[in-house]
Amino acid sequence: MALVKKRSRLITVDGTTYRWRLRGRPTYDQGLVWSPLTYAVEHAGTPGTPLVVTTNQPHPSNWFGTHGNPILPGQVADSIRTALTDGWTPESPGSPFHLDQSAGFVSSH
Repeated sequence: MALVKKRSRLITVDGTTYRWRLRGRPTYDQGLVWSPLTYAVEHAGTPGTPLVVTTNQPHPSNWFGTHGNPILPGQVADSIRTALTDGWTPESPGSPFHLDQSAGFVSSH
């Protein structure tokens, strides 16, 4: 399943172009700061297995105003490199590959 192109951004990492996207509105758990921000990445030319990255910070649009830093392209590039090292194959079809970087996230409950 391909990412929605609306509000997605392109990033080139080590010569390969990927598309990444944050969810605009938080999920219920993200809104309550019970779970951290996630974003998705896919190969731009041949979308196959999507990468889902779980960060260690709250969604910036959470309902309590808990401060979260923006996701920067450098962080996305680092996550892509880590996922590739961990076995993510972005051009092959398959279930989402999950990269959990949530160590240090503090839930509000």
